[in-house]
Amino acid sequence: MTFEPFAADGVCGYLHRAVGKTERGLVLTHGAGGNCTMPLLVASANAFSDAGFDVLRCDLPFRQRRPKGPPSPSGAAADRDGLRLAVEAMRGLGPRRIVLGGQSYGGRQATMLAADRPDLVLGLLLFSYPLHPPGKPERLRTEHFPRLRVPCVFVQGGNDPFGTPAELAEAIRLIPALTELIPVDGAGHDLKRGRIDLAPVVAAVERRTSPTSD
Repeated sequence: MTFEPFAADGVCGYLHRAVGKTERGLVLTHGAGGNCTMPLLVASANAFSDAGFDVLRCDLPFRQRRPKGPPSPSGAAADRDGLRLAVEAMRGLGPRRIVLGGQSYGGRQATMLAADRPDLVLGLLLFSYPLHPPGKPERLRTEHFPRLRVPCVFVQGGNDPFGTPAELAEAIRLIPALTELIPVDGAGHDLKRGRIDLAPVVAAVERRTSPTSD
């Protein structure tokens, strides 16, 4: 599978093109400790590109500023704006039916952006959603869930310390839109670094964001 570097105003990453022209696009971003070259994102981009999506893996603004280190809470709004720019860049490449996805921190920022901008994308793909800090299940990160109006596909490891599939299943009841949860038995927060079966993930996103689901 081939891909090429991509850069636009405020957007930096790699572009995977589907064979032939497509209306479907996917923007993917990373977690707090990684970047857009993380194995899970590369594997996912390849799988979705094979299925007929143009895919943009992008670095969040905090990672564009420095190669290592976690994001600052004060920069979260800028990270969300970076995702907005990435979606707009993807739309400028041709696709009109765009899904926004992210791993961990990136997925949380994607959900917050979609809660504020329900018209921005058709759906969300959330890998390893950080439901709560490890060991602190009472500190749920779900305040914005009731404002989500687009379909959401969650992929969660069975041993994820940031939230088990059972915990997440309870939490996503707050979301008034269609949701689907794909548990990955035996996986932790890194979802086995992309060495999982991504076919059900692609199928779920296609099912939840098809024109008949609008």
